[in-house]
Amino acid sequence: MPHITIDYSPRLADAFDRQALLRELHPMVLEEAGSAGVCKTLCRPAAETCVGDPDTDRAGRTGFVHITVALLPGRSDDLKARLAEDVLALLGKHLPHDAVSSVEVRDLAASYRLRPAQP
Repeated sequence: MPHITIDYSPRLADAFDRQALLRELHPMVLEEAGSAGVCKTLCRPAAETCVGDPDTDRAGRTGFVHITVALLPGRSDDLKARLAEDVLALLGKHLPHDAVSSVEVRDLAASYRLRPAQP
């Protein structure tokens, strides 16, 4: 069930193995969130990024990754905070040390609907 979005600086496109990250991330999210569904993830390079002062981070020299994990409502704020910390720690294993990273775990909107793949 979880929907995961990974937005990253273009300069990090070759700096981290997204498939290796997903191989660890998907089972971790499912287990910690107590989800019986499957993770669906979008990995997308941002057109531009900036960390801090635009005058000192010209051309997005500082790498930045933000992960959003969206879950069906019903998980406690404590569980979401723990999951965010664990995702952040896992992401740190896959990124260069000079990259900035953040994670948000949130509820899907009440309007959320899913159409599964058709056989």
